[in-house]
Amino acid sequence: MVRGLAAAMAVIIVAAAAFWSATEGFRVFTTEGARRLEVARSPRPLPAVVLEDQDGRRIGPEWLRGRVVLVEFVYTRCPTVCSTLGEVFGRLSQALPGVTLLSISFDIEHDGRAELKDYAIRHGADGDRWRVVRPTSGGDLRDLLDTAGVVVIPDPWGGYQHNAAIHLVDGRGRLVRVLDFEPLSALIDEVTPWLAS
Repeated sequence: MVRGLAAAMAVIIVAAAAFWSATEGFRVFTTEGARRLEVARSPRPLPAVVLEDQDGRRIGPEWLRGRVVLVEFVYTRCPTVCSTLGEVFGRLSQALPGVTLLSISFDIEHDGRAELKDYAIRHGADGDRWRVVRPTSGGDLRDLLDTAGVVVIPDPWGGYQHNAAIHLVDGRGRLVRVLDFEPLSALIDEVTPWLAS
């Protein structure tokens, strides 16, 4: 009986150690949580890609330098979470006048200039502090999604399933945080210190 109890305890200890390791010391329980922790631990520079905005202007990585930028990844036909993200960005543009907002479409085959412009008008993107953009090539899109850890999966209805979060880019052009978009007050509290630094 003692040997059985010792064997059971050994199994429990091994299982607990494996679970502790897989959850980063019981801090994360999902792949999304692991992505957020990894970005916070090891900020990563955004790739040097060219983006086209809702007015047909091209912007490159130099446009990000010296700015705190909040990035959302969306597609303009999305009837659910992307609309919510657009509404959150509208409120952030009022609440955080020092921040730059960037809505990046990952549906570059469908989202041309007209679709980007429509999304901008619907959500109040001004084309200055808040731009709605798309990468100019599939390679640039893949580089952005890979760097941010954004997963985009086509769904059976012609849309996409994707992670929904706000990505904080610092003045050096590095992705430094992945944040929840609700509650808004907590998001503002998280971003405000970055504007002062």
